[in-house]
Amino acid sequence: MPETPVAVVHFKETFEKLRAEVSKFIVGQQDIIEQVLSAVICGGHVLLEGVPGLGKTALVNTLAKALHLKFQRIQFTPDLLPADIVGTQILVERGGQKVFEFQQGPVFCNVLLADEINRATPKTQSALLETMQEKRVTVAGTSHNLGSPFFVLATQNPIEQDGTYPLPEAQLDRFFFKLYVPVPSHGDFIEILNRTGGKSSPEINAVATGDDILQMGQVVREVPLEASVQDYLVKIVRATHPTDVNATDRVKKYVRHGSSPRGAQTILAAARVRALLDGRYHVAREDIAKAATPALRHRILLSFEGEAEGVKTDEVIADVIEKVKA
Repeated sequence: MPETPVAVVHFKETFEKLRAEVSKFIVGQQDIIEQVLSAVICGGHVLLEGVPGLGKTALVNTLAKALHLKFQRIQFTPDLLPADIVGTQILVERGGQKVFEFQQGPVFCNVLLADEINRATPKTQSALLETMQEKRVTVAGTSHNLGSPFFVLATQNPIEQDGTYPLPEAQLDRFFFKLYVPVPSHGDFIEILNRTGGKSSPEINAVATGDDILQMGQVVREVPLEASVQDYLVKIVRATHPTDVNATDRVKKYVRHGSSPRGAQTILAAARVRALLDGRYHVAREDIAKAATPALRHRILLSFEGEAEGVKTDEVIADVIEKVKA
């Protein structure tokens, strides 16, 4: 349980301030905003998937403005090289001598927007792996630590496949959440035109700092987890594996590999955030169930039959939750 009520109050107030600030510009998408904020507070990375023009890049830009943190953007293209991301050694003159000096790449920031990440080659995508997991860069045998906090918010287009490279499973597993950005409703379309078609755009102010994010993350880790709820969580994650006793018929038929333990860690962290937002100091089964889909949808690998029949991992997860709940 958090040490003091003050920390919990600060958590909820800061979260709501960030949500309100981002919502000044982003219309609707309240679930997406909440899930992105939850991932950021937990120190995780987010993969945003949706067709062009739905505001994925605008969401990340707005969040960066609402946080008093260093922001960088990388537009991924097939000709992008690893050194373009992490940095490289350059030859400079110091005191009359020529020496190699490390020139930092755009990953040296707090908020990194990896735009259209699936347009880069696997070699370049792999350059992000160490930064996402270890929060550091190693060049020429020397490690360089990144800023704290550090999180990657990546976007990709699910429709256009020409000139794209699917993310490898190891990199997908590094993302805290994978979120599908929906098409706006009729009313949201009108509000988008009203906000963006006028003479001026809403002004976004910085309402939180990096220290606020780190402090909020510490509060999240102190929320207790009752043994029976932990058991429920583990059963859900294990049931995504075809060989598990709780695996559903759909899992056995269409899933090749289930979620890694990192999926369980993600669900727990997100469920703790959900509990705090509801004013509770304990994790409930409902929190676990709500966090499961965005945490697991990219960590479940479908079999050939699943791919051929167009099975959605969201459907697989829903089946698993229903069986474990019963």
